[in-house]
Amino acid sequence: MNNYVLIYKLKNEINEPKILGPENINIKFMEELFNCEIIMNFSNVYILPESEDNKDYIIKMFEFLEKILKEGINFNTRDLIIIKQSIIDNKEDELLRLYLKKEPIVSLVSGKAIYPKTLNQALYINELNKNDIVFGIGPAGTGKTYLAILYAASLLKKQQIKRIVLVRPVVEAGEKLGFLPGDLKEKVDPYLVPLYDALNECFGKENVNKMMEKGVIEVAPLAYMRGRTLENACIILDEAQNTTTMQMKMFLTRLGFNSKMIITGDITQIDLPHKNMSGLIEALNILNNLNGISIVRFNNSDVMRHPLVFKIVNRYNKMNEEKNENKSF
Repeated sequence: MNNYVLIYKLKNEINEPKILGPENINIKFMEELFNCEIIMNFSNVYILPESEDNKDYIIKMFEFLEKILKEGINFNTRDLIIIKQSIIDNKEDELLRLYLKKEPIVSLVSGKAIYPKTLNQALYINELNKNDIVFGIGPAGTGKTYLAILYAASLLKKQQIKRIVLVRPVVEAGEKLGFLPGDLKEKVDPYLVPLYDALNECFGKENVNKMMEKGVIEVAPLAYMRGRTLENACIILDEAQNTTTMQMKMFLTRLGFNSKMIITGDITQIDLPHKNMSGLIEALNILNNLNGISIVRFNNSDVMRHPLVFKIVNRYNKMNEEKNENKSF
């Protein structure tokens, strides 16, 4: 230990095994996050001298972990990504309040209560409560669509709306449903599996089927929304980056009384022939700072899937940045 620098001593020695994690998984992941070597020994935390640039961040990480452990809150490697980003952004106090807050979005049919996991997710739910139209923009795995479904389910359970309408541009740019076999539902279903999964978690598969038969839950391709006005509903448009300008305008003007619209998309995953045709990008520019409409932007630190997804997204982003730099020469 002669070459290592002592930077922190745990306030409670029983926290050491919890912070280390099974087979030291948490410490190993922290080493990846901070690109340094970390050693814990008898409640003491050590790093190498060359890692001292990150010392303050690492200290704050251990302080934060001890605070949530004191409240009986466990964490995993995914949480470590979120905590690190909040520390870098100097928002760890806000994140701590979020961890300690006990207001779930909704309870699943299994009885499990679902809470926002990141600051952006908490902001998303807050904006959904305050506004009639909310855009959730960000990369895959950030929870933008899943949380939209859960939020809509919570409104339905509280009888604040009468139905949920799920909409998606099912075929890139053209929506050529005629080439797909089956009736409308059979044509659209393959594109809506992630949305069904979330609904099934909230209500149970049998109940979801019954609600669909009664029209309480409706699924529709975007092309079928023209001419409708939707009242007492929560309408969710998923994969909105693949809408055209006219489609987006048509969709937004379907909003009726006592309804909410949630538009989700990833502007880095546009499948239209010409990316500058995306109605989502244009809508974000036109509707920015308009009262009653909110835009929530998620980032890589909000990724809620396996920690490897976080690393994969970062690698792809780095590759795209390098490509853009090369183009500038």
